[in-house]
Amino acid sequence: MTFSQVVLIIFTVMALSVGQVLFKISSSQINFSLTGILPSLLNIQLILALFVYFFATGMWLFVLKQLPLRVAYPYVALAFVIVPLLSHFLLNEKLQWNTFVGAALIFSGVWVTSLK
Repeated sequence: MTFSQVVLIIFTVMALSVGQVLFKISSSQINFSLTGILPSLLNIQLILALFVYFFATGMWLFVLKQLPLRVAYPYVALAFVIVPLLSHFLLNEKLQWNTFVGAALIFSGVWVTSLK
């Protein structure tokens, strides 16, 4: 795997993670009632989250055209590290020790699956 492929995968995972934070932000403004759901879909944060996911999906397809899925997919697990960090800094959600232990395990797993 080349350096540019790794950068593209990381950028894709970052975009997916930002999309998750935007989904969380937009969820507080969505009314799940029969009359409220349609106007809620015009929420700018939701539209932005969907656009970010659309863009990230395009990047992911580009990655998959170049790499086997078994090589690229483990990197998606990095979102389980990035999303809690973003939610801490952008949404003031609390980080706990198990987040860091889990992150270390995830990094280890991605590293092991990247070995040739």
